[in-house]
Amino acid sequence: MKLRSSTKRSSTMALAFALVAGTAFTGAVFETPAHAQKKEAPAKADYSKGFIAAYTPVNENVSGEAPDYASAAAAAPGLVAAVETADDRHAAGSIIYSVGTKSDNNQLMVQGLELMLASGKVAPEQVGQFHWTSYQLNQRLGNTAAARQGLEGAIAVNYTLDAQLTDGSTRTLGSDDMHRMIADLYFEAEDYPTGFAYLDEQMSARQAAGQPVPEAWVKHAFVTAYNNEMPERAREYSLLYVEEYPTKTTWGDAIAVALNSTRYEYPEILDILRLSRRTDTFRDASMYTEYIEAADPRKFPGEVLAVIDEGFASGMLDRTDPYVTESRAEAERRIQADKSDLPELLADARAGNANLLTVMAAGDTFLSYDRAAEAEEFYTKALTMSGVNTPLVLTRMGIAQLDQGKHAEAEATFKKVEGARAPIANLWAVYTTQQNAGG
Repeated sequence: MKLRSSTKRSSTMALAFALVAGTAFTGAVFETPAHAQKKEAPAKADYSKGFIAAYTPVNENVSGEAPDYASAAAAAPGLVAAVETADDRHAAGSIIYSVGTKSDNNQLMVQGLELMLASGKVAPEQVGQFHWTSYQLNQRLGNTAAARQGLEGAIAVNYTLDAQLTDGSTRTLGSDDMHRMIADLYFEAEDYPTGFAYLDEQMSARQAAGQPVPEAWVKHAFVTAYNNEMPERAREYSLLYVEEYPTKTTWGDAIAVALNSTRYEYPEILDILRLSRRTDTFRDASMYTEYIEAADPRKFPGEVLAVIDEGFASGMLDRTDPYVTESRAEAERRIQADKSDLPELLADARAGNANLLTVMAAGDTFLSYDRAAEAEEFYTKALTMSGVNTPLVLTRMGIAQLDQGKHAEAEATFKKVEGARAPIANLWAVYTTQQNAGG
């Protein structure tokens, strides 16, 4: 009988997370610095005579019953040129910002904010608000570098604000959100390497300080990489995600990325799905049928039978699916004879003249029957033989060690895996560490 799956290959496995960059901020988050709206007359403090002369006509243009904002805007360069003192600079910035708000001129508003901040005269409690507004204005103008500097300035003074999000909710934004927004400025410019490098730097700094990495950073990097078809980066961030925030959802996503991002053959797919089975992260019938096909009821009938029955119990597998019922029947037909052959296979594999094919068959068969100690024995022997597929053997030896509760040995074994199987082994290593920690 030739068994065929009725499903597509694992490249179609669904991810649970929403494949969007994240909830965005609406225009309602925009804040106008209250202090900047005041028209400041050059009456006190340290104003230079030349600046007072330049300031007075501009102030008159905007203070009368019929303000002439166009004339005031045109006078702005002369006003700036007349600046000599810090108080001059602050007053110039304040009135230029005010003219910008009244005439809906974002460039003037930015110029005004920059002058006020440069003056050093902004009240300490308002500095963060000024930087935040600078970020928003510069983002509107497409001045990415200046927008980034605005966020960096807000972060430096630990500025927070209440913001309305695109989903209608309101929450407080702080430094963690602003770090993510800096990365977004790079991503929006399609400078993905720099954006990821920025997030990596921030995450490494948190780890070095013994602090948790914000989940939003990891998820954002993960989803951005996945959405933009960067499989290697997506795998890296999925690994970090399950390390920092191990849940069924994150494990399921990491496993789905492992399946989707590389065109693995069935031996690799089988070992990925074995991890999915242990983390209880099967999401639909296609994952069970993929497992059945990768394991093959003619090769590992005991494992196939167990997986099918688990799929029935979960409600994900259809008991009337012809492929599933045929596979189960084939596994049942073979399992007794297969088990009866185990003693002979054990003896043959332990013989001094056993070849690699026999030793590997023994390791794989005993692993499929949850006889981990014998499986480890034969994988260890296989590693000493010529022609061995070392990454495959190390992966499965690590699984056998893990199943025996030999966590330290298993983790060390997984970390030896190189090549195309390394991402698979890395996931197993994280799972092993978490099992050892009782996670």
